[in-house]
Amino acid sequence: MPQPDLSPATRPAAAAPMRLATTIRPYDWGSVTALPRLFGTEPTGEPQAELWMGAHPGAPSSAGGIPLNELIARDPAATLGEPVAARFGPQLPYLFKVLAIERPLSLQVHPTTEQAEAGYADETARGIPLDDFARTYKDASHKPEMVCAITPFHGLCGFRAPAATADLLDRLALPGLRPWIGTLRTEEPAHAVRTVFAAMLDDAARPLREEVERALLATSDDDLAVHGAIARAYPGDPGLVAALLLHHVNLRPGQALYLGAGVPHAYLGGIGVEIMANSDNVLRCGLTSKHVDVPELMRVVDFAPSDPFLVEPVADGSGTYDYRPPAPEFALTRHELTGEGPRSLPGGVPQIVLCVDGEAHLGDDLTLRPGQSAFIPAAVASTPLLGKGTAYCAQPGAFTM
Repeated sequence: MPQPDLSPATRPAAAAPMRLATTIRPYDWGSVTALPRLFGTEPTGEPQAELWMGAHPGAPSSAGGIPLNELIARDPAATLGEPVAARFGPQLPYLFKVLAIERPLSLQVHPTTEQAEAGYADETARGIPLDDFARTYKDASHKPEMVCAITPFHGLCGFRAPAATADLLDRLALPGLRPWIGTLRTEEPAHAVRTVFAAMLDDAARPLREEVERALLATSDDDLAVHGAIARAYPGDPGLVAALLLHHVNLRPGQALYLGAGVPHAYLGGIGVEIMANSDNVLRCGLTSKHVDVPELMRVVDFAPSDPFLVEPVADGSGTYDYRPPAPEFALTRHELTGEGPRSLPGGVPQIVLCVDGEAHLGDDLTLRPGQSAFIPAAVASTPLLGKGTAYCAQPGAFTM
């Protein structure tokens, strides 16, 4: 493959916004039509699950034919800014995506930084290639994430209170569930959840899981309908019953959900923008055709029941909405552009701007239409943003040096 020309005459200038060429990942849970409808493009006939914008080596965006991770490595101070480069090293600290979910994603969890570093070092020492199907840790980073709904969006997130789960299981009226229901109602919450979660995934529970699956497919209970849909999507999957332990969360357009390390989750449907630490570390226990690693997931997951962490945006009254989750790597701003006077994107930090509706103009020279994005290096002092439509801007979060 020919190498890109990196001479000063051909590489993008570090002091101007750069249009990005991006990658769409064709995972089997993705929609064939949702992103083409949203972005006004032709379907390819295969699922279009995730649009990636960023510098992760798994699918880096490029500017002027040069991968963004290479541009950053050449001049971290100009592209990232010295504070960001000092805090996170010569790499973009976040990964920005658009998700288009047709079928449920895997029941999964993400590690802490310490867990990721140890797991990555262990698998590397054992000689497991990064692209091996059985590789769990793709990098040495944690992966907190936030999803902001573009359309109605729903998923499973965090363990609900054990007594509430016991009540839900009771409604299935299956005698075989009584020991699990008893554990959930009588034991200390985190211990009860751990015990039942492990039992649900154990091979010995296969006959009971089959009973539960049949009951879910036949139920007319509204609170169990989402699990019936999961059963139709993943017949015979061990993760189906374990998913009953999690909250069901519905997001309206504009609402955002944050997930820290150890929080089990599975997105189920809808379109949303997602921002996360620059990592691809995912530990799965079901609802997937990808690699499943139950022992490692059991070691990483946080079994304490918790309410979903909704991130409320701060509005400035002019159509700008700031989402500030508790992660140093990323933050997100939604701009509802009205066609009136320009807004100013502050300089000094690396930003990715994505247009999802209408048009977004970055200064006089760069126009973004739905599905198009641009990288603004930290060396750019500020950038006027105007147009009519909706744009999202990803940037590093607040952090202390």
